[in-house]
Amino acid sequence: MRPHRCDLCHIDLDQVSVRRGGQTLLQDISMHIHCGQLTVLIGQNGAGKTTLIRALLGEIPHGGAIRHVDSAGRNLAHLTTGYVPQHLSFDPEMPLTVRDFLASSMTRRPVWTGISKAIRCEVDAALADVDAADLADRPLGRCSGGELQRVLLALALHPAPDLLVLDEPVSGVDRNGLKLFLDTVTRLKETRHMAILLVSHDLRLVREYADHVVLLEKNVLAQGSAEDVFSSNAFENVFGSGETPTLRSHTHVHHTPPLEEKLAEGWKVSGKEGA
Repeated sequence: MRPHRCDLCHIDLDQVSVRRGGQTLLQDISMHIHCGQLTVLIGQNGAGKTTLIRALLGEIPHGGAIRHVDSAGRNLAHLTTGYVPQHLSFDPEMPLTVRDFLASSMTRRPVWTGISKAIRCEVDAALADVDAADLADRPLGRCSGGELQRVLLALALHPAPDLLVLDEPVSGVDRNGLKLFLDTVTRLKETRHMAILLVSHDLRLVREYADHVVLLEKNVLAQGSAEDVFSSNAFENVFGSGETPTLRSHTHVHHTPPLEEKLAEGWKVSGKEGA
């Protein structure tokens, strides 16, 4: 299915395919992830959502093209991607504060030798951006699930990405943490010049927050507004008619690289473009 044309800066996926071990994991994925919008990727387990994310992050080879395109249709030279995973695997007893954790991605200097005033200011500003300034001195292992996801969001936003990928970031987060995280994402969508892709299994969350929905089953089965996708035959074939969420219903809502690797990389993929 070809995406509709638009006048927004966007990430353009053109017939992206991934094959491995003789199997087709993704087939001819064509879609746009628009600047200033929240695009939500849905589908059953095994539909290829994680594979698509890894292709966007430049972690696996793929056919087709992934391009950063301006409003005039011109290719931009670089695509910087911020990534928030579903979970972060680390030792909760590790003597590391939130400020130390973020500072380690902003400088090559070991945090145990001290944090410069400039880096401290950068960290504090990054936390303030996601309404988490009060977490700076808290041990990382003592953050709740929702607090930790906001810390990871702060990290993914530094430096400012062209594309922000959120891989089920509120799975298992309590109601207050869920609302705070998604309200923060909504504010970022409205105030920052970037495209946002969210992967979610929570269809009621999708209905409430999504600007554009893409239903994936190794291929794009349907895309458009939540109403359009949820009322499509493709949606009913994948989820069944009983899965369609109502407007007034709302429930609360591994691709997790080692902490050391991601600290070294700054949880940032810069200048990686599709072939």
